[in-house]
Order: sequence, then structure tokens, then C-alpha cells
Amino acid sequence: LQGNSHPHLSQFRRDGFLVLEQFFSTEECDSMRSQIQGIIEGMEVPPHCRTEFSTREEEQLQAQGSSDYFLTSGDKIRFFFEKGVLDKKGNFLIPKEKSISKIGHALHAHDPVFKQITHSSKVQELGRKLGLERPVVVQSMYIFKGLKDLQQPSLLAVTPHQDATFLHTEPLGRILGFWIALEDATQENGCLWFIPGSHTNGITRRMVRSPSGASTCVEFVGSEPAYDDSQFIPLPIKKGGLILIHGEVVHKSELNSSESSRHAFTFHVMEAKGTSWSKENWLQPTPELPFPSLYT
Repeated sequence: LQGNSHPHLSQFRRDGFLVLEQFFSTEECDSMRSQIQGIIEGMEVPPHCRTEFSTREEEQLQAQGSSDYFLTSGDKIRFFFEKGVLDKKGNFLIPKEKSISKIGHALHAHDPVFKQITHSSKVQELGRKLGLERPVVVQSMYIFKGLKDLQQPSLLAVTPHQDATFLHTEPLGRILGFWIALEDATQENGCLWFIPGSHTNGITRRMVRSPSGASTCVEFVGSEPAYDDSQFIPLPIKKGGLILIHGEVVHKSELNSSESSRHAFTFHVMEAKGTSWSKENWLQPTPELPFPSLYT
């Protein structure tokens, strides 16, 4: 990402992430939270769609991979559940609002509140400061980061990864994540952790669509290296703060060991100028939803 010589931007280029406190107002955060409450209240989950979401590789392959529900969610608003919240018949064991891991992947296109936030003038202005010429929005997610009273809290950690593993471009370096804290994110409730400067070494693992006829819809090519835990630094951030995330920076979050939730809204932007989106990515633009321009 180019951009002028603003000190923040040189910091972003050096570290691969940038924390911008108080980027969104309390009112904007609350409007997203109340909007998602309404979406959950109206949620109808067909039993065959009760896909459990997991970040562990094998479970990712079983749960997401065997499921068209995941693969075809790029242009829809769909629900992904924590492990252990559904019984064998697919009925909820706990209140449904506590059972959801995330909602994705097209809130930015189909919901007026999330669309307004994604395309807000301050986000567009930030894109221009970063030197983005033809940014398009590729996906969005509302992440709940469940509490420890769920049966299997150890599964609520997000293992170290690079976003470009899932959203691959040629060349690399064209994906940018916007991560918005809708509540204070602390070390106790699962804030993000980063390895500064880890965005300069390319990627070692890709999640790709499987050839037709395979037992899963996606598979991993390559493997994630073992990262040294001591290299990660935590980025606690207050409600309304924004973290910019380079597509190749290594980051993770630990499980939420607190009594408070940690809601976040996140979306990914691609610089489309001179960039090709991999046909092997799980997420593909569709005739119904070509990737919309960030600039309106």
C-alpha cells in the first residue's frame, strides 16, 4: 500500500497493522449492535444449514468444507455457530444469540447500517490516504467472540493466521482488513495479537476450492509455520477503535476468559487496480454481487 509520508502510514508499512482509537462513535457502535440483535431475532436456521464454525484445520475442512452453506455465503447474510451449542438434531442447547460465532459475509451489501459504516466518508478518506485507487469490498463479518460459559471455550481462540491465506490475490499485498471494536477489546476478553513486521515474508498456506468430486469443498495447500508465542504483541482497543490489518500480517486472538463479550465488525478491501482475484478462493464475486467499490 502506497500513501503519503504521514507518520501513521509509515508505521502501518513497518508493522503491518495500525491502531486508530475512537475512529467510530459510540452511537455508530451501538447502531451496529442493535442492528445485529434484530437480524438474530429474525434468524431462521434451516436444520441442514446448522454449520458449526471452527478455526482448527480438520474441523474447518469437515464443517465448512462439506458445506455449500459456507461456500455460497459470500453474497448473503448467513449464520455460523460455535461448537457444542447444538444437539445432534440441530436444536439449540443455549439461547441462540449466544450460540453464534459469526455472521457473514455480505452485511456490507445487504444491510443498510453495515453498508453505511463500510462506505462511511471517514473510511473512504482513510482509503485515499492509504493510496488505494480502486478499492473494492470483498467480504464482511460480525464476530461475537463467545464467552467462557460455553461448553468448549478452548475452541474459541483463533489460531495464528494471515488473511491472505483465505483471500488470495496476484500480486500479494492487495488485501486490507478493517477491524472495528464494538466493545472494549482487552487481553481478558480476546483482543487481537500481532507479530509486528510479519507481513513481509509472503504466505505459506492457502485455502482453496477442492476439485469437484472431492470429499470437502475446500482444502489447505501448504502449512502454517509454528510461530513463536513471544513474538506476538496484544492490541487492546477501546470501543469504536479501528485496527487496520495488512493481508499478510500474522495475527491471532486468544479465548475469551472474561465475563464480557467482545463484539467486532470487520470487512476486507482489495485494491483492484492491477490485481487478479484468485479463482481458487472460497469467496467469489457473483452476478448478484460483484465486489462493490469502496468509493461511492
